[in-house]
Amino acid sequence: MSIIELFLIAIALSMDTLAVSISIGLCKKYKSIFCYILPGLYFSVFQSLMPLLGFKIGSFFASTIQAYDHWITFGLLSIIGIKMIKDSRNKSIDCEKDDFCHISLSFLALATSIDALAVGITFSFFNVNIIMAMLIIGITTFIFSVIGIKIGFLCGAKYRSKAEIFGGIVLVLIGVKILLEHL
Repeated sequence: MSIIELFLIAIALSMDTLAVSISIGLCKKYKSIFCYILPGLYFSVFQSLMPLLGFKIGSFFASTIQAYDHWITFGLLSIIGIKMIKDSRNKSIDCEKDDFCHISLSFLALATSIDALAVGITFSFFNVNIIMAMLIIGITTFIFSVIGIKIGFLCGAKYRSKAEIFGGIVLVLIGVKILLEHL
């Protein structure tokens, strides 16, 4: 997998983080540097560690399912992408009064990184440098989180669904590309 493909996957994986970060930005009344950095750290750490966990899980099973790996990759990426597109229709934004509670941020980071676990499983089927993938995903997620919070502060919720749709389409297209390469 090329660096460009890893970067596109990182962007796609960061779309749900972007959407959540926009929501955080909408809900917060003050704009200190802490408002940008703390959520970005939570999201990037979870989003970069989940592919490693998925990679380890996938490596354990890789020899038994190698003949079907491209179908599994296509299926997982398509399911995640379609779910992101479907979730983009959810217009509700939950604004909690509690300011950056570590427990809340942990749950949000875990929820937005489940798809990265599935992507990590697919990484184990290919010759992917998992450390490079983790760095690209982590840095991209941090940047998207900071940008999302800023968008939330400035613009409101109008870009949330578009970001999720874009991320979903990118994941489905990467899945199709991998499937076509192996048929």
